[in-house]
Order: sequence, then C-alpha cells, then structure tokens
Amino acid sequence: MSVQLPQNIATRPVTVIGGGTLGRRIALMFASGGADVRIFDLADAVRSAAVAYVEQTLPSVVAAREGAVAGTVQGADELASAVSNAWLVVEAVPERIELKTSVFGDLDRLAPADAILASNSSSFASRLMIDEVATPERVLNMHFYMPPQQNAVDLMSDGKTASEVIAFLQEQLPNFGVFPFVARQESTGFIFNRIWAAIKREALAVVADGVSTPEDVDAMWRVNSGAPAGPFQMMDQVGLDVVLDIEQHYADENPHLPEGPRELLRSYVDAGNLGVKSGRGFYDYSEKTAAA
Repeated sequence: MSVQLPQNIATRPVTVIGGGTLGRRIALMFASGGADVRIFDLADAVRSAAVAYVEQTLPSVVAAREGAVAGTVQGADELASAVSNAWLVVEAVPERIELKTSVFGDLDRLAPADAILASNSSSFASRLMIDEVATPERVLNMHFYMPPQQNAVDLMSDGKTASEVIAFLQEQLPNFGVFPFVARQESTGFIFNRIWAAIKREALAVVADGVSTPEDVDAMWRVNSGAPAGPFQMMDQVGLDVVLDIEQHYADENPHLPEGPRELLRSYVDAGNLGVKSGRGFYDYSEKTAAA
C-alpha cells in the first residue's frame, strides 16, 4: 500500500502521548524547532508538570542552538482533539505492550490519514504494536534517549513501514535538534541501547554480587570515560521502574540472562525508590527536591 507523506508540517502540530520523563523531553525538542506541541496525558498532575517543564526549559534550548525558534506547548486530556491535524504523533506511554497496542489502534483511527505514528518504546519493536492498526505503513519506532543532552534518535521499521516515511523523518528530525540513525534490521534495544543494555546490566551485576557500590562504579566510570554521569546516575534519571521493565523484556527474550540485576532493581522499585522522580533511587535526591 502506498503511503501519503504529511504536508504543510510547518503549520501543523506534533502530538506526544504521555507526559512522563521522556514524553516531556520529546515535546521540548519539537517545540525547540518551532512546532506547536500538544502533550496528551490523562493525569492532570503529570500533564501540567510536563507543560511546565517544556515552558521553563525551552528558552535555554532555543538559545543554545543556532537558528532555533521557539514553538508552543499545551496540554490535552482528550485524545481526538490532541491528535487533530497533527503531522506526527509520538507514543511515550509505559512499557506495556497491551497498552501500546491499544494506543496505536486508537491513533490509527483518530489521527489524520497522513500523520506518521511513532513509538518511543525503548525495548519493544513497533511490529508488536500494530495488531489493531489498519495502516502499518505509517508506523515505526522513533526512540529518543535523554534530550536535550543526548539527542540521537533510533528509527526502526515495523516490518511494513514505507521507506519514504523513514527518509522523510531522516530529513526533518535534525530541524528539531535531534539526529536520526536507522536500524537496518529489527533489533531489541535498537543500536545504542543494545550496547548500553550490556553496560547497564553488568554495572548492576557488579553491585548485586557485592563487588562494589553504585557510588564507586559511577565514580570510576566518570574518571575513566570523562562522562559527567555514571550508569547508576543515568538509571536514576530514567526511572528504576522503567529500567526494570526494560530488563524484564530482555529477559523474556533471553532467559539465560542473570537474575541478579533484576533482583537489585526490584528491591528499589518495591520500596518506592524509583530515582529522581520519587526523590530517591540509587542516590538520595530529597534535599535537592526540597530546595527546588
């Protein structure tokens, strides 16, 4: 089936489904390229916090990129109006395949016929989300990392994605300060995350085995790599519940993976220590939160 590429994108909004840690950062990047962005989330508090984050962070991101022009951001609590006239819809809901499948079915029915439908899933191939989709040619993975600091984006076909859709995104995404790389075969973890998963898992294993502590692993990482943050700090930023979901998905595909890293993560998640967003994870952020 041929696919219709979106027209007049400069005057049409981008919609992000989910206002969590990554959803709001994705919205930020599109707003920093002049787009009018809508953030859909049913939770009032999450939606409001996402809009506030974009509004507060947008000026500095625009100022740091030559030629960037600020767009706008608004929240939405009704899906049909959120995707009305959008040229691109990015799903950034929790890593639950049943939820994502349902969301893409709704998006396929409600979004404009020429809108591109993308999943930010960090571990699920979009092929697994299209059971309720009538036009899989416009669906793909478009996985962000942690913008505006980490601005690479993985693009990966759902197995039926039109090649012109991928080419179109390769051309357009740099206008929003992000840089696309195409996975040429289906790959759990895409490109960078597949490499990062091995590093992250071994860091967790070193701590789970009692060899070291999160603080020392991160300190050695910073000394040896020159990076500003270590693996445990980065996991705290993402959210340990999200990290555990991803690790469980890898383990479902490969039952030979060690259990220790997941057990360590689970102990933190069960205690409600999810990282930065809860005030405590591998590190304590409560004083920073109180001071903010």
